Amino acid sequence: MSGFDSNPFADPVDLNPFQDASITQATQGGVNGIREYNPFSTTELKDRSDTTIPISAVSSQPAILQTSVEQSSQASAAAAAGQASLIKQQEELERKAAELERKEQELQNRTTQNAGVNENNWPPLPKFFPVKPCFYQDFEADIPEEYQRICKRMYYLWMFHSATLFLNVLACLAYFTVDSQYGVDFGLSILWLMLFTPVSFICWYRPVYKAFRSDSSFSFFFFFFVFFFQVAVYIIQTVGIPKWGNSGWITSISMINTNLAVAVVMMVVAGFFTVNAVLAVFLLKMVHSKYRRTGASFTKAQQEFSSNVLTNRTFQSAATTAAQGAFGRN
Repeated sequence: MSGFDSNPFADPVDLNPFQDASITQATQGGVNGIREYNPFSTTELKDRSDTTIPISAVSSQPAILQTSVEQSSQASAAAAAGQASLIKQQEELERKAAELERKEQELQNRTTQNAGVNENNWPPLPKFFPVKPCFYQDFEADIPEEYQRICKRMYYLWMFHSATLFLNVLACLAYFTVDSQYGVDFGLSILWLMLFTPVSFICWYRPVYKAFRSDSSFSFFFFFFVFFFQVAVYIIQTVGIPKWGNSGWITSISMINTNLAVAVVMMVVAGFFTVNAVLAVFLLKMVHSKYRRTGASFTKAQQEFSSNVLTNRTFQSAATTAAQGAFGRN
């Protein structure tokens, strides 16, 4: 009851909180044998000197920094690869642009030459000769580079064709000397030489030359039409039907028992005709494959015929003269 007997109006007792028994015990000594830790004391430093980790053992850079370096190196390699690809594409574009410019220049040169700047140079006749060249021919100037090879082969075929016709005349002459009844073959062989040599040049060699020079669909179709019959003629000449003016296999074999020397000469010419036929078929296929790459078509051939042939002044004047003559008769 003493608590109730105290005077409430008396001065309060001055209590010191640090006089508490628990606090006093903690400050005076360790609790349960644990002493106060001072990191800067000599004892503590001596006790932990053997466990100090040297600074060299610690990684100089954190793991996150190494990852960033690897990513930056990969990004640099990708950027370098992209730059190299762009440079390669730029070089390719520049090469294509230069090639297009070269082709355009060649086309302009061919257009200028077709305008009549260059004089005719074929056949190569002496200047004092009264007959002048009738055609202009220059493979390097007229024909694109990718078609020059096939065009030259067609020219060589025509030359081989002409040489074969000349040898055919000699073989038929020998044939005629053995038996006078074969004079018809000798006469026809001369006719074939004089006729087929210029006609073949004009009707199938020049059209294929013009076709490759100006990418003309009409010239391509004209060449195919005529050259197909030329192949058929080569086959007939190779067979060598008697009385047709051709020293083929039939006529040459029939002469073996009569005169072996003449038969050998005729067999050589028959072999030449065979080579002509084989080369003609081979080159026809090559020209057709080149023709399919040029983009020519029958529709373009019709358009070229309408624009070039029907608008030609010579054709128009001839048609007008014929029409006036027909109306005049009526």
